[in-house]
Amino acid sequence: MEDYGSSEEDIYSSDQDESLDGLENDSQWDSCTGNSCKVITRESLLVAQREDLRRVMDLLSLREHHARTLLIHYRWDVERLLAVLVEKGKTCLFAEAGVPVPEEVDFGSSVSSATVMCDICIEEVAGSDVTKMDCGHCFCNDCWTEHFIVKIKEGQSKRIRCMAHKCFAICDEGVIRKLVSKRHPDLAEKFDRFLLESYIEDNKMVKWCPSIPHCGNAIRVETDEFCEVECSCGLQFCFSCLSEAHSPCSCWMWELWAKKCRDESETVNWITVHTKPCPKCHKPVEKNGGCNLVSCICGQAFCWLCGGATGRDHTWSSIAGHSCGRYKEDQEKKSERAKRDLYRYMHYHNRYKAHTDSFTQESRLRETIKEKVAILESKDSRLRDFSWVTNGLYRLFRSRRALSFSYPFAFYMFGDDLFKDEMTKEEKEIKQHLFEDQQQQLEANVEKLSKAFEEPFDDYEEAQIMEMRMQVLNLSVVTDTLCKKMYECIETDLLGALQFSSHNIAPYQSKGIERATELNGGRSTKANNNNTCQKTHDQTNGGSIELVLSSGSGTSDESGCSSRKRAREDSGGGFFDLNLPADLIDRN
Repeated sequence: MEDYGSSEEDIYSSDQDESLDGLENDSQWDSCTGNSCKVITRESLLVAQREDLRRVMDLLSLREHHARTLLIHYRWDVERLLAVLVEKGKTCLFAEAGVPVPEEVDFGSSVSSATVMCDICIEEVAGSDVTKMDCGHCFCNDCWTEHFIVKIKEGQSKRIRCMAHKCFAICDEGVIRKLVSKRHPDLAEKFDRFLLESYIEDNKMVKWCPSIPHCGNAIRVETDEFCEVECSCGLQFCFSCLSEAHSPCSCWMWELWAKKCRDESETVNWITVHTKPCPKCHKPVEKNGGCNLVSCICGQAFCWLCGGATGRDHTWSSIAGHSCGRYKEDQEKKSERAKRDLYRYMHYHNRYKAHTDSFTQESRLRETIKEKVAILESKDSRLRDFSWVTNGLYRLFRSRRALSFSYPFAFYMFGDDLFKDEMTKEEKEIKQHLFEDQQQQLEANVEKLSKAFEEPFDDYEEAQIMEMRMQVLNLSVVTDTLCKKMYECIETDLLGALQFSSHNIAPYQSKGIERATELNGGRSTKANNNNTCQKTHDQTNGGSIELVLSSGSGTSDESGCSSRKRAREDSGGGFFDLNLPADLIDRN
């Protein structure tokens, strides 16, 4: 391994000058930030929501509640909404979302007649007590109010339809708020809460941070949902499945691996290999002697060779009245397969656990390395820039993490659980050898880099420090290059060649997982709306939506999109906790 690692340094030495300069001058590896993901806090939720609302309102000349209805129907995916507009036209776009066509909308909701017959309660009511929706249907305020209250209590606040038969138009949120608040102000607040949280609950590009206890933040990504992000609270996680960052494992692979590691599946395999069930009570029995006539604690004697019940009479060569000398192929194959599966799992799990433990131990080096660097900086030496130490350490963290998760990936990629029909036996062997060669190269250089940081370099002379500097820089570039090549192999040669299934992984980032930045204003290329008010007024009905932000509530609807509920303490300030049950909010 040592000789091979040295040859790798020679291989990549031709283009190291540019890479080394970039490595040494990069001083913020632990806080890699960018513009592809944003943190949505309590204060910035309304700003984030109104960016998309303003785009749709300006494009289609709609009122705010109509734009919100469109976006909720299309799960806040503006690009999909525009694609439907181009493909099917405005009329079909509005009809599918339950928005009345603007040309047909009668903006006067009042009724001029003195009395009107309500088709729901069949009573004559005054014209002032009747409300007409944008779809043209008119009913009394009492019937509308009861309808709205029932729907809000049923959790259908985001899309309350008209009461008329076969009318799929969505009711005006301003009218709903005005009528419900007169009788149940608490339900009106609940209605506003559902409308506001829909930006996160129904948006596949926005998800709650899964931290426990919850930090109160949501993360919005701009491009690809298959990525790994870091919240402002410091938690790093996979945006797609909300579990810990696990690339190069796909989300499906990591879910299976995590379940396999925490349940008792391998204990069952051990019991299958080393014990046999009693034919009477079916409890597992382990053989602890040389005789093949064994006895269970229930008193039943049976043959260890075949598992059949027998009597207790036996000689040194046979059991009385029993013979099982015939070969049973199925039983032997089952036992051998259980052994093979167990040993294979232990091979990958032991290496995964070893690298995970190494990552934990190396993470504790951070403070020690800082102390050593402080000692070196205090010395009277020509060397003043020690950023290569910190940058090399973070490169070690990133490479070690990728290496540890490459073992669960290999366990499923080259096993029979997921891709049995995707590759022939010969193709699997070739690809497995290719992957394992790259994995071993990365492992050798990661161990060298780890060993370098454990040296007492704070006691070194200047010449020794210069030698170590070049060693760390070379190994950092080599490990980064090998990580990139391993990810390219996974994405192109392995997962990219699949025909019957699709697996996606987060791309490799040399500087580590990207840290989300605070959302201050709006997207500069899409909207220029910097409204940070606590309250926004509906344009037609004078209603208002209080700015509230959940600490991580989550629902699961018929389309399969889900998020998680996280409980946390109430932060006060006049807001109500979105995680509280509706009945508790009503009582409060």
